[in-house]
Amino acid sequence: MEKSELSDRLRAVRAGAPLVHCITNFVTVNDCANIILAAGGNPSMPFDAREVEEAVAGADALVLNLGAVDWLDAMVLAGKRANALGIPVVLDPVAAGVTQLRRDASRQLLEEVRFAAVRGNASEIRTLALGCAAGSGVDVAAADAVTEDTLPRAVELCRRLARERGTVAVISGPTDILSDGETTLLLRNGCATMSRITGSGCMVTSLMGAFCGAGREAPLAAAAAAMAVMGLAGEQAEALRLERGTGNASFRTDLIDHVFTMTEQDLEGGARCEVYQG
Repeated sequence: MEKSELSDRLRAVRAGAPLVHCITNFVTVNDCANIILAAGGNPSMPFDAREVEEAVAGADALVLNLGAVDWLDAMVLAGKRANALGIPVVLDPVAAGVTQLRRDASRQLLEEVRFAAVRGNASEIRTLALGCAAGSGVDVAAADAVTEDTLPRAVELCRRLARERGTVAVISGPTDILSDGETTLLLRNGCATMSRITGSGCMVTSLMGAFCGAGREAPLAAAAAAMAVMGLAGEQAEALRLERGTGNASFRTDLIDHVFTMTEQDLEGGARCEVYQG
C-alpha cells in the first residue's frame, strides 16, 4: 500500500466530515467523541434501543464497542439497520474472551451484523477467530502478545477472522496487523505510553469509524489510515511528554491535539506501513 493512500483517506475524512454513531462505554465516551472531532468527523452517541435505529439512519458509520455490553440489544438493532442502509459498521470486542457474557455477546454480534472492520488486541481477536477464552481484563494476555517470533501466528488469526467474517480484521499492539483475508499490512507506529491512558483502543476504533465512513469503498486503506494516524499522533505526543517531563494526563490531551493538527505530509512521512510477505 502506498503511503499516499493513507493521506488520501485523511483528506477524505476532513472533506466529508462523516457523522459517526458510537455505542460505547461510559468510561471512554468523551474521548471517543473528541478523537472523531479531532480527525474532522462528527460524533453521535445515542445508545437507547428505542432510538438507535432512527439515529443510525442519518450516520455515515456505526461503531459498536463491547465495553457497552449492557446495551447489546441496542447494538444489534443499530447494526442491522446500518447493514440494511449500506452504512459501514466497526466492532471493538473489548475483553471479548474474559467472561462468558462477552463471549456470547461477541458471537451474537458477529452472527447478526456484518462488519466493515473489527479491531481488537491479540487476545480479543483470538477469541473471535477461535471462540476461546482469552485476555487479561481489557488488556492482551502475555501469552497472546505479538512479537517477531509470534507474528506469523497472529497474522494467521487475523486472516482467518477476515476471511470467515468478510471483514477487515485488525490486531493492535506494538506492531499492528491488518488483513482483509488477501492483503495483510503491518504498521509499526505508536508508543508504550498509549497503554497508560484509559481508552486508547476505544479511541482508535472510533477513529476507524470516521475513516470507514468517509472511505467505505476501501475499508482496508481506511482502517490502515486510522491506525497510522493514531500511532503517529502517539509518537508526537510522547516526544512532547519527554521534552516537558510530564505524565499520562497531558499525554492524553496532546494525543488528541496531534490528531487534530496532523497533516497529510506528516502522515506520508511518518507512517511505517508495509505489506506482509509471509
